[in-house]
Amino acid sequence: MKNLLTLPYLKNKKVKTIILVATLILLLLTSMNLLVTYNSTINSVKVAIANQGIEMAKSIAEDLDTETYKRVLTGKKVNEDYWKISSYLYEAKKKTSAMYVYTLLVDNPQVSKVMVYGTTPNSPIQFPIEGFCTLPEDQIKLALQGGTYYTDILHDPEMGDYLSVGAPIKDHNGQIMGYLGIDMSAELVKQISREVVTNSYSTFLFNVIFTFILLVTFFIIQKWYQLEMKKAIGDTEQTYQEEFLSFLTSVKSLRHDFVNHIQVLYGLIEFRYYDKALEYMKSLFTEVKLVDLSLKVNNPALLVLFQSKFVVAQNKQIEMQFELAQDLFDQVKSTDLIKIFSNLLDNAIEATIQLPVEERYIKITGKNFRTSYYFEVENSGPTISETARSLLFNQGYTTKQPSGDKTRGLGLYIVKGIIKQVHGEISFTSQNQINKISIIIPIITGG
Repeated sequence: MKNLLTLPYLKNKKVKTIILVATLILLLLTSMNLLVTYNSTINSVKVAIANQGIEMAKSIAEDLDTETYKRVLTGKKVNEDYWKISSYLYEAKKKTSAMYVYTLLVDNPQVSKVMVYGTTPNSPIQFPIEGFCTLPEDQIKLALQGGTYYTDILHDPEMGDYLSVGAPIKDHNGQIMGYLGIDMSAELVKQISREVVTNSYSTFLFNVIFTFILLVTFFIIQKWYQLEMKKAIGDTEQTYQEEFLSFLTSVKSLRHDFVNHIQVLYGLIEFRYYDKALEYMKSLFTEVKLVDLSLKVNNPALLVLFQSKFVVAQNKQIEMQFELAQDLFDQVKSTDLIKIFSNLLDNAIEATIQLPVEERYIKITGKNFRTSYYFEVENSGPTISETARSLLFNQGYTTKQPSGDKTRGLGLYIVKGIIKQVHGEISFTSQNQINKISIIIPIITGG
C-alpha cells in the first residue's frame, strides 16, 4: 500500500525534475545565444571601426607633405619641419576625434618607433623622436609587407584601452617612407556595441520565445505520442483479453464435453460393447480433429487469433477452412489485423450457428497481390436483406438479437474505421445463405 501511495509522488517529482532541467536548458541556450550574439556584435563593430580608421589613415597619409617628412626622417630633430608635420597630425587628430595621430618608422620585425606625434609646442606632454611604440609584432609584420593593419583592443595602464590602425606613407615614387598610425579609444567600440545590442533586444527576445516554444512543442508532441501509445496498447490489451477469455470459455466447454465422452466410453467398455465403443471413438476423433494452423499462418498474431477462433468454432460444430498465402502481411499493423479478423469471425460464428450443423462453415482467405492485400471471410448464415446491408457498417446497427448488457453494432463499424485509416476498401455480399466480406488494403512500398 505504501508503494502505491508513493507512485504519484514519484511521478510528480519526475515531472518537476523534467521541468527544472528543461528550464535550465532554456536558460543555458538563451545565455549562450546572447553571449555569442554579443561577442559577434563587438567583433563586427570593432572591424567596422578599424576599417573606418584605416580609411582615415590613408587619407591623412596621402595629404602629408612627404618632402618635409623626408627631411624629418633624415635630420631626426625637433625643428620647424618637425612642428609642421606635428601640427598637421594634430589638426587631423581633432577632426577624427582620435586619441593620437602619429607617424611610425617600421624597420624592425619586432619593434616600431614613433617619429612624429600630432601635438603642439605648448602641450605639457611631449614625445621624443624614435620613441618605442607598443604596436604588436603581428601588425609590425603586416607593415613590413607594405599592407594596412589594425589591432585588437589593446590594454595600457596609462593610455587605457584603445584600438590602433595604420596605413603606409608613400613618397612621389610610391616608396613607403613609414606608417601613419591612429589610436582610437576602445570606449567607442563599447558604446556602439551597447547601442547595437540595445537595438537588438527585440531579436534576443524573439530567440528566447522561439526557444521556449520549441521546448513546449517538444513536450506536447512527446505527451501526445505517449497518450497515443497508451491508447494503442490499451486497445491491443483489451482485444487480447477478450480473445483469451473467449478461448478459456471454449476450453472449459470442451473439457465438459470431454468428461461426458469419457463417461460414455467407460460405460460402453464396462458393459463389453467394444464395437460400439470403437465406433463412438471414431466419430469422436472426427469431431475433435485439429488443424495444424502453424503450417498455414505465418503471422504470429494471426496464428494465435485463428487458433483461438478455431477452438470456438470446433466447440460450436462449425467447419472452419483456411486459404492463406505464405505471407506475414506485415504491411498492416498486427493490432489492426487482430481487430479486423476478431470482429469479422465473431460475427461469422454468431451467424453460422443459426443454421443446422451440417450447413455450418466459415472460410478465411488471405492473399498478397504485391500491390495490395486481399482478405475475405465467407460464412454460411441467414441471408441479409438489401436494406440491412446498406446500414451494416453504421455505428450501433446490428441484425442480431439483444443479448443482456452486451453492446451491439460496433464490430463492423470498427472494422470499417480501420480500413478507412489504411486507405483500403471493404464490401459485403449476402445471397443464398452465404455471407461474404471482402477487404482490399493497398501495400505502400518504399522508394
